[in-house]
Amino acid sequence: MALSEQFLDDDIHPIDIVEHIAEHHEWDFDRIADDQIAMAVEGQWRTYSLTLAWSGYDETLRMVCTFEMEPTEEKRAALYELLNLINDQCWAGSFTYWEEQKLMVYRYGLVLSGGQVASAEQIDTMIGAAVMSAERYYPALQLLIWGDRTPKDAIQVAIAEAYGRA
Repeated sequence: MALSEQFLDDDIHPIDIVEHIAEHHEWDFDRIADDQIAMAVEGQWRTYSLTLAWSGYDETLRMVCTFEMEPTEEKRAALYELLNLINDQCWAGSFTYWEEQKLMVYRYGLVLSGGQVASAEQIDTMIGAAVMSAERYYPALQLLIWGDRTPKDAIQVAIAEAYGRA
């Protein structure tokens, strides 16, 4: 059964869809409020914390995917340089570092203005893309922070996107 088959009603709340997706994938989640949900998604490198929140004000489904990262003070300038290189390769979403919380963050906003409704497949793809991006760039971040690599050297280990067919 497709993820969206049970969502034939256009009035379904986006966070209800996210909750259904979390249940479908058997992810741990917590419905923080009517408009917000937090969940843990296991990746190859680590477990990622995802929070999705619906803003009725600007009709946007906001997502943040976070993981802990504690670069030394000396590495911060290089970290920001690496984040610029990474974000140049990201077409949907972007990475930032929240220094106070010591969190690496991938964030994305799905604008659903004019009463648009996101499908379960669309939201599932959005979540999957966040985790895939975090997984792709995690080794580069680790090499920069703990392996004494330059940002240009570190970005080389990011799994390259495939073009064409084999």
